[in-house]
Amino acid sequence: MANGWARDGAIQDQIDDTVKDAVLNARARLPVGEGSEYCEVCGEDIPEARREALPGTRTCINCQSKRDRQRRIAGINRRGSKDSQLR
Repeated sequence: MANGWARDGAIQDQIDDTVKDAVLNARARLPVGEGSEYCEVCGEDIPEARREALPGTRTCINCQSKRDRQRRIAGINRRGSKDSQLR
């Protein structure tokens, strides 16, 4: 299906690129290296199940949840529509 000046498949390429960027971003935020038995932020014990599930983790669930809320990352606007830029 033709879409103005865009070539066929351009919309799917945008979707694929957005998903790829999200996956790379998530992988970059995974903990790396040796983990800790105690949270670096509050000093509480990190449960063994969490340490096994996320090798390299250095924060407890509560502190990590707080960090995640603070790090809300805005997505990339690939379409460049006027409405999405005004938000």
